[in-house]
Amino acid sequence: MQVITGVTRGGEPYTPAFVMAIEQTKCIGCGRCFKVCPREVFDLVEREELEALEADDYDDDYGDDDDDGFSDDTAMVMSLKNDQDCIGCGSCARICPKKCFTHQPQTLSA
Repeated sequence: MQVITGVTRGGEPYTPAFVMAIEQTKCIGCGRCFKVCPREVFDLVEREELEALEADDYDDDYGDDDDDGFSDDTAMVMSLKNDQDCIGCGSCARICPKKCFTHQPQTLSA
């Protein structure tokens, strides 16, 4: 199957990688991706109920008192609002300090 491709202003071909998912367990709700996205793909929402993190995944930098692995200061996370509006620019992934995003090229639909 053929993937979606584009051409830069300089005439070079490129393959955009579209946002597929956000790993909310890594997201700190900083809003950087929201600010750089030109297409309103994201929305800041309250952190969904998540299972307690595995002991080896727990980061002591969270500094929380309960066992869910999250600080009370990080009650908000990014969510995909309009993932079909993503243009595959990758700005969100480049600005994210926690590397929360999964991107992949998309195939052309018939």
